[in-house]
Amino acid sequence: MARLAPKKPSESEMSTVRLMMPTDANVLGNVFGGAIMRYMDEIAAIVAWRHAGINCVTASIDRMNFYAPVYVGNLLILKATVNYVGTTSMEIGVRIEALDPTTRKGAQTGSCYLTYVGLDNKGRPTPIPKLLLTTKEERKRFKQALARRKLREAGDAVLRER
Repeated sequence: MARLAPKKPSESEMSTVRLMMPTDANVLGNVFGGAIMRYMDEIAAIVAWRHAGINCVTASIDRMNFYAPVYVGNLLILKATVNYVGTTSMEIGVRIEALDPTTRKGAQTGSCYLTYVGLDNKGRPTPIPKLLLTTKEERKRFKQALARRKLREAGDAVLRER
């Protein structure tokens, strides 16, 4: 049961850099939102797996915000961390940035929150390690993620009533 020992968010967080290529973009050189979402889901899945130590799957994507365009030739910088852990699920936050390697100008271009569920070897949800919150920022993110979770649950209840 060592895998259920609480873990600090820093034990699982990741960042990665990808060069945006023509295959990621439309004919005008704007990177497709779907390409960015794929890379975002990929890094979030790695963070979830590192935290849980078991197979984790995407359960939901809670709002994808694009603040600025990303272009072919930009470096796409993705930073992901665990914000919240329930019993079998967790929220991973991803910050998306773009950097022009020539001018060295960069900006945050997006953000997203994803929910992952840990699965046992039969494909059923299973308990995952809790979060060990040690900083003020981690406690703030946890509290904000808990509020988002409650909003999602309320929204889900309304949809089930239809």
